[in-house]
Amino acid sequence: MSGTIHRFAEPGEYYFREGCYITELLNGPDRPELSIARVRMEPGMTTRWHRLKGIAERYVILDGEGRVETGDSLPEKVVYGDVVDILPMTRQRIANTGDCDLVFLAICTPRFVPEGYEDLD
Repeated sequence: MSGTIHRFAEPGEYYFREGCYITELLNGPDRPELSIARVRMEPGMTTRWHRLKGIAERYVILDGEGRVETGDSLPEKVVYGDVVDILPMTRQRIANTGDCDLVFLAICTPRFVPEGYEDLD
């Protein structure tokens, strides 16, 4: 087989305890090396401080604007086209600082599993 199309399936978007809305686009045990989720945050929302155990994460900003904080770095503004590369075990949070939804892809390697999420708040 040369390629596969993964079609969107219900249940669709759900609220995650971190403080954002998630739509899983690709995340299953048949592809343990990668997961892709669409993240949506309403204006004024900020995720909880958290880190991922053994999982690297990248945010690819698709719409809106925000402020990201990783590790001990100063907060930085993010906008369309920015990619935030977050190493495993790095504390992180992101806030929607704009007037419309902040939308980004969260690409995790290996794939995101709930057991890898650690709340730091």
